[in-house]
Amino acid sequence: MNLNVEIRGEGFPLLCLHGHPGSGRCMSVFTEYLSPHWQTIAPDLRGYGKSRPLGNFSMNDHLNDLEELLDKLQIKCCLLLGWSLGGILALELALRNPQRYSGLILIATAARPRGSHPRVGWQCMLNTGLAGVINSVIPGWQWNIDVFGRNSLFGYLIQQHTPQAYRYLAREGNPAYVQTSLTAHRALNTALRKGYNRLGDLELIQAPCLMLAGERDRHITAESSRETAQKLKNCQWHCYPNTAHLFPWEIPTQMLADIDRWLATHPQVGAIARKEKSCS
Repeated sequence: MNLNVEIRGEGFPLLCLHGHPGSGRCMSVFTEYLSPHWQTIAPDLRGYGKSRPLGNFSMNDHLNDLEELLDKLQIKCCLLLGWSLGGILALELALRNPQRYSGLILIATAARPRGSHPRVGWQCMLNTGLAGVINSVIPGWQWNIDVFGRNSLFGYLIQQHTPQAYRYLAREGNPAYVQTSLTAHRALNTALRKGYNRLGDLELIQAPCLMLAGERDRHITAESSRETAQKLKNCQWHCYPNTAHLFPWEIPTQMLADIDRWLATHPQVGAIARKEKSCS
């Protein structure tokens, strides 16, 4: 699978993995900020964005694709950053080959993900459609946010209904949703039905980790993120109040400042073997 990928900067490599539905472009909140000092690599996963699928696939195919991408770019060591499904893939990559990754930044994710999303009715779905269409035409319009957005599925993805968050939705969220293939939906649903729990294996990951969660996240609860952080041997965990699953778009300045502080206190994640280009 030849993944579509956006590469920025020329520093130590940072592989940025998006969620579902999503695309590499959805990681711009991270890549635009970090690329002056890092080489950010943001692929469209198989079946997402411009990486069109060749047929049905499984979650393991994502891992194979990503390892092949790193090999193609001749990257022997990198830092991982994953949001939601991307965080799960980051954990899986680190479990496959712990020596290849200098550290992990895990956003709204978990090794045993659990949700608390309620059942939604037709009015919620109607409001979601109206909010999405209007927001694509007038991004961040407060009237649309207050009338439709707060009473739609966006109300479970976002806690702070700011124009900034809705502009991210219009610019990156909506296109990513449209470009997510049926095979990507099918692959994720198949994996979810089987159940997913890697808590017992996390002790294999020795690299420094930063785990960030939204207190009101209904898709992957803060409690499940904290459970993962507690199982990782070298992990700093932080939970943001009054935020939900899309908190990187709600509070980007605060979140990026916390990532900066973690990177400053763990310089080894970007300095390991710069000359040898290997984490071992």
